[in-house]
Amino acid sequence: MIIVLEPCRRELQRFPVSVRADLADALARLDEGHTLSMPLSRPMPSIGSGVHELRLQDRSGAYRTIYALVRSGTVYVVHAFKKTTRATAKRNIDLAARRLKELGR
Repeated sequence: MIIVLEPCRRELQRFPVSVRADLADALARLDEGHTLSMPLSRPMPSIGSGVHELRLQDRSGAYRTIYALVRSGTVYVVHAFKKTTRATAKRNIDLAARRLKELGR
């Protein structure tokens, strides 16, 4: 099951259509139980155990979507943003961590 938090849903609406299509494909694979790896998905242990970022790109730039895998097979999509620097900005890491904490993770 894929659960997209409402604030993240609004963030995703700002993504280009092509990036949203790639994201939908990646989330469908996760929902089917597949494990995604580099270069599409990268673990984010700085945020928490089982937390990953989807790495998507198109001509307009690089986009990231942070998600958490839960043992019950549920995937929580918690934060999405356009990447503007080489390293993920601390504010994006902190926001994702705060949203996960609010979920009780």
